Amino acid sequence: MVGSWPLAAGSWFPEHTHNAHQLNWAVGGVLGVRVGHRSWILPPTLALWLPAGVPHRTGATRDATLRSLFLSARLPDLGSGDPVPVAVDGLLLALAAHLERTDLAEDARTRAEGVVLDALRPLPTRPVAVPEPADPRCRAVADALHRDPSDDRGLAALAAAAGSSRRTVSRLFVQDTGLSFERWRRHLRVRAALPMLAEGRPVDAVARAVGYATPSAFLAAFRGVVGTSPSRYLGRRD
Repeated sequence: MVGSWPLAAGSWFPEHTHNAHQLNWAVGGVLGVRVGHRSWILPPTLALWLPAGVPHRTGATRDATLRSLFLSARLPDLGSGDPVPVAVDGLLLALAAHLERTDLAEDARTRAEGVVLDALRPLPTRPVAVPEPADPRCRAVADALHRDPSDDRGLAALAAAAGSSRRTVSRLFVQDTGLSFERWRRHLRVRAALPMLAEGRPVDAVARAVGYATPSAFLAAFRGVVGTSPSRYLGRRD
């Protein structure tokens, strides 16, 4: 089954699951998909494979149309239980249009579904994980940085504003999120950068917007978080 849903900027479907494997991509605009504390940003060049039964939320960071291809859970799972980003190309779009036909015989549909699986090209990227701390002092620090990822105050100043000490907040960040504070902030900044990159904004402007003084510092942080360059992450050619 193939479906399309218009989404306004900032709108999200509540967390849900499907009994079928799902492939999501954007027709114009930029989509976001969250699975737990992991996030993916999907411009029109990038799709996300969601295995059957995986709870997820899908929304739009700017006005977009969500395009989804649902495949029987009896077919092999490309991600072995995990979401997988894949490239959107002309073959995938043509196959989706073919499977959208209502006059396909069942055997023809089955053959086309098999071709879809053969045509999917996984991309070597990691999701951006930004676990949220539970402790209220850490939450106050996290909320300040969610409001302004470019905030360049050190942890001592942020902790003091939250009524705590650097040492306490540092310890609790690791306890609550599994990440050091500085690593958590890098993940947050990269996640905040992704919608801007997907919309085509220049790297130097995005770097400044999320708190990096130079593009090279931002690119180093980006590679450290997702394992590749912004262009490759977004399914483009460097």
